[in-house]
Amino acid sequence: MKLKKLIKHVVVATLAVSSTFAMAGEKWDMPMAYTDSNFHTQNAKAFAEAVKVATGGELEIKVHGGGSLFKGNEIKRAVQTGQAQIGERILSAHANEDPLFAIDSVPFLATSFEESDALMAAARPAFEKLLDKHNLVLLYSVPWPPGGFYAKKELNGTADLEGVKFRSYNNATARMAELAGAVPVQVEASELSQALATGVAESFISSGATGYDRKVWETLTHWYDVKVWLPRNYVFVNKQAWNDLDESTQNIVKGLALMAEKAGAARSEQLAGWYIEQLQKNGMTVQPAGEKLAADFKKIGDTMTAEWLEQAGDRGQAVLDAYRK
Repeated sequence: MKLKKLIKHVVVATLAVSSTFAMAGEKWDMPMAYTDSNFHTQNAKAFAEAVKVATGGELEIKVHGGGSLFKGNEIKRAVQTGQAQIGERILSAHANEDPLFAIDSVPFLATSFEESDALMAAARPAFEKLLDKHNLVLLYSVPWPPGGFYAKKELNGTADLEGVKFRSYNNATARMAELAGAVPVQVEASELSQALATGVAESFISSGATGYDRKVWETLTHWYDVKVWLPRNYVFVNKQAWNDLDESTQNIVKGLALMAEKAGAARSEQLAGWYIEQLQKNGMTVQPAGEKLAADFKKIGDTMTAEWLEQAGDRGQAVLDAYRK
């Protein structure tokens, strides 16, 4: 079912259940780091439209894509402090604040959409408690397609990455670069095209979506399907802004958030293959990692998994135990 049709059904169902709406006339700003054409941003816009309809216009959410309101690394702090009421960020970008934020970036722990959803379900209770301490309320979370490795040359093993400037966007990608002998360089998604064009970055790991959005075929030549993880974005609300809504409006938003999560995941899975096709159509070599490259990444993954468990302690182990059940 297409996203707009799905949202329409949800709105109709919501209106049938609830005949009262919030009277606060709230207007929320929602900064996002990704372009307006990106499926995460499109999903958020559909969610915002549904909220406006289902609340009779008493809660309006304006989506600001492409880092136009706040840059990616500013969004969480902006929502925590009330500069914006709602926002979206890639989960693992905050791993330096708490290892639980890196649950989606434990290499090879969840390598399919089904596994990614199961991992998030297992982590959600602990994650909601963590966000509460950060003055935030979790609404929904959507996975990216599986991550692959972008390069401007053929890679036979991680030895070929020695000294290569590697775009990082979180602790996990920086650590992976270090273990592979590359040089991590922090680059936000909105700055990636320029970084590649100017040589600030020469390689990175991400889904086909990022490569397509940023037209990386203009500077890079290869994409290796390593399926190391499925990063997740999450949408969160300032706790005070959330508490200012009446219970009826909160229930409406929760219901629509659940549907946005399901619709976003379905769209991500639907687009996964299409993105790779676009990389190929624009001249990139797309292929699985060779035996040596895959083995090198697996070794790096084992090291990073052990490091994450040491950092996350009993809380992290509890999430993994719940996931593996």
